[in-house]
Amino acid sequence: MKEKKVISGIQQIGIGVRNVHRAWDWYRKHFHMDIEVFEEEEVAKLMLPHTNNKPIPRVAVLALNMQGGGGYEIWQQTKYTPEPPKFELQLGDLGIYVCKQKCRDVNAFYQECIANKVEVLSDILTDPTGNETFYLKDPFGNIFQIITTNNWYKKEKYLTGGTAGVTIGVSDIENSLLYYQDIIGLDQVVYDETGVFDDLSALPGGGSTVRRVLLRNSQPRLGAFGKLLGNSEIELIQVLDRTPNPIFKDRIWGDLGFIHLCFDTRGMDLLKAECESRGVHFTVDSADSFDMGVAAGRFAYIADPDGTLIEFVETHRIPIIQKLNWHIKLDTNKPEKHLPNWMVNTLAWKRKKD
Repeated sequence: MKEKKVISGIQQIGIGVRNVHRAWDWYRKHFHMDIEVFEEEEVAKLMLPHTNNKPIPRVAVLALNMQGGGGYEIWQQTKYTPEPPKFELQLGDLGIYVCKQKCRDVNAFYQECIANKVEVLSDILTDPTGNETFYLKDPFGNIFQIITTNNWYKKEKYLTGGTAGVTIGVSDIENSLLYYQDIIGLDQVVYDETGVFDDLSALPGGGSTVRRVLLRNSQPRLGAFGKLLGNSEIELIQVLDRTPNPIFKDRIWGDLGFIHLCFDTRGMDLLKAECESRGVHFTVDSADSFDMGVAAGRFAYIADPDGTLIEFVETHRIPIIQKLNWHIKLDTNKPEKHLPNWMVNTLAWKRKKD
């Protein structure tokens, strides 16, 4: 089979927490991230470039929402106590600052959050595209933006789907476009504006003057899970009236907060060659097939100019019914071809019920 580079959307955002099951309980209750792709306890031996050269024992859960969107890799260090940021994070600090959560009815979900005593950071706002949005904070200090979208895989009874993207603080947007626009393929510039913005004012540091650029993919996502993961967006924020701090300053990958952004990928060798041709090198590469407990695949990382970690995962096998040794095998499929809906829908059999 001819190799082809395909990026099928955001597979997951990594979230470092102190108690993986407490965090997952919260994300299931409020965002309905209730599909357990895997839960695995292992030592992160390959991440040494980003963990001060220390192998980090950890437990991780990969959770999805069957309505569509990317998942969460909820990640807990088990030997060390994960560290919080050394300062209060502000808009424009360097790294992943906000996770964007898909929603079909922003007003209704806002009222649901109020009723459930979720910490809401703003009233309902209007973003530069004219859509309704608002911000909330989870009990672990992470900020989420609830965004309006019509891009869904299927309809269930819940108001929210998975993640649609993130807001990332950068020091120079022009330098960052090589990574997010060219390599990842978010080729559509939805807006590129500079100023002080009302829809950011509720965030810490949200009164600063910033340049903000929203990137999306202009074409529907291809690949096995392209329809499930759906369209992606990344908002780059460059603060212009102060010097931003690196969010993970004096901390390691796996500490508290948003630790990486992961894209579902096929054609890893082609991606690696493309990155190197642009002067971007993999900082980590598992090579061949890396066993992730009951799942398997290959993963690699790059770091953007400010050190924000971007992961690429080429999934080779996903377990559906372990007792029957039934897996979805992906490494033999055509890279750009969607899996049949019935096969993707079997992931719903892995729903975690409380």
